[in-house]
Amino acid sequence: MSNSSLVSYTKISPNSTNPRNKTIRKITIHHMAGNLSIETCGNIFASSSRQASSNYGIGSDGRVGMYVEEKNRTWCSSNATNDNQAITIEVANDRGASDWHVSDKALAKLIDLCTDICQRNGISSLNYTGDSNGNLTRHNMFANTTCPGPYLESKFSYIADEVNKKLNPKTEEPIDEIKIGDTVVVNGFGRYDSMGSKPYTKIFTNRKMRVMKIADSNASFRYNLNKDNKNGDLDGWFSINDIKKI
Repeated sequence: MSNSSLVSYTKISPNSTNPRNKTIRKITIHHMAGNLSIETCGNIFASSSRQASSNYGIGSDGRVGMYVEEKNRTWCSSNATNDNQAITIEVANDRGASDWHVSDKALAKLIDLCTDICQRNGISSLNYTGDSNGNLTRHNMFANTTCPGPYLESKFSYIADEVNKKLNPKTEEPIDEIKIGDTVVVNGFGRYDSMGSKPYTKIFTNRKMRVMKIADSNASFRYNLNKDNKNGDLDGWFSINDIKKI
């Protein structure tokens, strides 16, 4: 079991249960309730009398600290079952009550750290359900506390969405994937008649057509389409912006 390569400061806390007794499958986000540096947060967790810890901390400057290795369970969420399954992250607040705001740098690094945790631990996606059934959880799901604060709590769906985009990036279909014979949906204007000499402005909306000819790749209107899927009666030339392969 590895730890994050995003870490720039390490101070291991004595406040942990070693090793954790469950597989990592969750992430739990907390706030520091103050604009603490990752060094200050590490010093707080270094005291055995504190009886608290987290795996990671993120400062307002976007730096990441590690206080408990991922193989071990932190004392963080007031719930042993959750902490045995979760990587826990404390995030600094650049403003105080009542919203407990966090900086843009901290939020961006939180998304990067969550992505890294998921990738290394085989978590295919983050699912925020608003309760403890999801694999992205909050401290206040398990204890009578405002942690992680109103601002971060409002960002949980956004955090999950951004992490999932990084875990499962979508690729756009290249132009060359459209071939003669393909069926496409047209949303745009046909530019010329079948002879390519007479401009017109007929609009096509959600119309299925067949690709009959493809012009040179330098042509602005490259695709010649036919509404009847026959070799004739061509309806005009269209740009790549007018059509979508189905």
